[in-house]
Amino acid sequence: MSTLKERIAGRVKFVRYQDGELWYACEDGFEFAIPKEDLAGAVFLAEDKGMLFMRWIRKHMEMIAKAKA
Repeated sequence: MSTLKERIAGRVKFVRYQDGELWYACEDGFEFAIPKEDLAGAVFLAEDKGMLFMRWIRKHMEMIAKAKA
């Protein structure tokens, strides 16, 4: 499993829009969601630096860790 640091070092790519969320994937295939509430006034590109998405990657990693515990 990749660490947060490894995931944000690469790029992310837009995967899909589903149920009010933008879904992106890191280079290692890890997918995470950005809720529509966070979209106001922002520009989300089809591909971008992973570091710009650290907030959402971290949240999704924490959610998965809690679910496994």
